[in-house]
Amino acid sequence: MSPHATVGYVLKAFPRASETFITSEIYRLEQAGLSLTLFVTKPVEEHDRSPRHPVVDQIHAPIDCLPVTTSLSTSSLSRWVATNSSLFASGLFTIMRRQPLGFARAVTATLMQIVRTSRTVWSFDKKSYVKDFFQAVALAERLHQSPEVRHLHAHYAHGATTVAWLAAMMTGLSFSFTGHAKDIYAESLNPAGLLRRKLAAARFVVTCTEVNQRHLQQFAHTTPVHRVYHGLNADLTHLLAQARQRTAPQDTLRLLSVGRLVPKKGFDIVVEACGILQSRDVPFEAFLVGPDGGQSSILQQRIVELGLSQSVHIVGPLSQAELHEEYARATAFCLPCRVLGNGDRDGIPNVLVEAMACGVPVITTGISGILELVTDERTGLLIPPNNPEALVEAILRLHHDPALASRLSTEAQATVHTRFDGEQLAHQLVTLFQQVLV
Repeated sequence: MSPHATVGYVLKAFPRASETFITSEIYRLEQAGLSLTLFVTKPVEEHDRSPRHPVVDQIHAPIDCLPVTTSLSTSSLSRWVATNSSLFASGLFTIMRRQPLGFARAVTATLMQIVRTSRTVWSFDKKSYVKDFFQAVALAERLHQSPEVRHLHAHYAHGATTVAWLAAMMTGLSFSFTGHAKDIYAESLNPAGLLRRKLAAARFVVTCTEVNQRHLQQFAHTTPVHRVYHGLNADLTHLLAQARQRTAPQDTLRLLSVGRLVPKKGFDIVVEACGILQSRDVPFEAFLVGPDGGQSSILQQRIVELGLSQSVHIVGPLSQAELHEEYARATAFCLPCRVLGNGDRDGIPNVLVEAMACGVPVITTGISGILELVTDERTGLLIPPNNPEALVEAILRLHHDPALASRLSTEAQATVHTRFDGEQLAHQLVTLFQQVLV
């Protein structure tokens, strides 16, 4: 591998407060000696800008932001093209002149995807591929200006990967991508066989669970699909190295749930369980921590309806240091995940890894990749999805049986230490990139 060979990371936005796993991955790849350039397709959303995690400031990779366009959802395709085409004029001229065959292939692939999508129930989304194409043109132009970038890697199998795929087609570079959750299960994000085509074109694919790996291998044919867990994030790893003993209360239950407030996480089940605890006169407090994903007002309304305003608190996002303090005080960590009707689900929620690393007994469901992390009665307690009564019984078991809680937390910490070490997992990725950079 050339000492200056660089991997271009294609990301929707960076740094996003909710994507500590991507930030940690980039940091650890750099620490392992890999050179990176980050190509970002849009600005970070306002709600995802804070808190800013300390590890972000330790990343040295240059960030190259592609042109910011107007929204497609608020205008017709023709008006969008007329408004935004000037942003891409230079790139169009450069790529048509320097890579005419690659440009033609990318145009054909885009038009064919639009035709295929128009025959499906997701035809309303076909104009998004025009935007992906233009962003790929801009990326391809940047790549001509950055000859040290020898390979592209995108996170999430839909938008960013589509941009990387088309840019690779134009420039002749190889590309790979990491698939996570909804992006590989919800057909609306990759309709009409688009995921299959990107899998076939990729040099390799990475995903974060064995369940995801088996799912993708059904469509990948000869493209290798590698399972590489996210691992414990770098900021929390640093905090744990200086951690003091846990201070979880013994009398009043202190329940903690962390994640983006979206239906697949099961926060509504936590709220319903809290209503049952209150009806049984069990003293408790519950804290729902994380950015709003559209469910916050619904959850708050239900909290009021159940008379839980004094005991259930929607906190919003916290810094890793603040979150570490919450883990230290929690009696139990509750995340009753579910699979939604459109296929959306978590792989292995990173917050489960965090809670287990901090020694908090966890209660969750056995969906998707969670079984690769949590073994029932050994490293946590598993309950059926959509079952607040089962969540209550699991909470009370931990409350009334300190020996069980202690045993689960000890085994869980050992599991995270041996199987979810972020530095070791980053070296697996480095090996994959080195093989394509030779």
